[in-house]
Amino acid sequence: MSLRFLPMIAVLVCFARPATAQSVGPPDLPHQPPAQETAPGPHQQSVSWKGLIPNIASDQRRIWSFPFHIVQRKEWLPVIGAVATTSALIALDEVDTPPLRRTTDFRSFNTVVSSRNTALFTAAVPASLLAAGYIGRDSYSRNTALLAGEAVADSEMLAVVIKTLDRRKRPENFQPQGNFADSWFETKSSLGRGSFPSGHTIAAFSIATVIARRYGKHRWVPYLAYAAAGTVAFSRLTASAHFPSDVFAGGVLGYSISRFIVLRH
Repeated sequence: MSLRFLPMIAVLVCFARPATAQSVGPPDLPHQPPAQETAPGPHQQSVSWKGLIPNIASDQRRIWSFPFHIVQRKEWLPVIGAVATTSALIALDEVDTPPLRRTTDFRSFNTVVSSRNTALFTAAVPASLLAAGYIGRDSYSRNTALLAGEAVADSEMLAVVIKTLDRRKRPENFQPQGNFADSWFETKSSLGRGSFPSGHTIAAFSIATVIARRYGKHRWVPYLAYAAAGTVAFSRLTASAHFPSDVFAGGVLGYSISRFIVLRH
């Protein structure tokens, strides 16, 4: 097997489905008063500032131990699907990325949806929920913000490790007519500098999934949440900051970690 496909093994961590449930309040009922949120059971974790770091530590154990338990879980199909799709996109990177690297059609879009602006927007969403929760004395909003923060922390920790290992060169660092097939292990060794997976995308989908699952009773919320995350992901392509495979892997990992690790659904 070619070395260029080794990073795909990291995608296996995205489909762990825990048997226990984290206490996240009544599912998708933002109108419920805070007092009706489910109290933590003997095998549940609380959602609070005090429990945030222990929860993240527990999440990380589940994420990194997943490959050792995959045989015990009957979930090969989604894992194989994610790995196969990411591998196919990697094989196509040298075909679909050069046109995006060369075009100037997205210059105005990239100015508005820049790396800095998307990072600020992504951070502003849970921050706004947290502020609204405190101002309105709404524990459901506060807990949603804390869960979103937990999801981002979990996702970014994983992303930094993978990026440090693969050291993938970004499209913007290639000449427009360069060899885009030769991208792995080309960046100077540095913490989290690799292109795979997209850090902006993994954070955006982590937050979008928490919000979509927590406020799913409002049918427009999931559409809006994932549309915003998708816009962030698309901006990483048009800015030549990432390959399509980087963005796809970031979206899959962000979604999976939020849903199956943090929310434990």
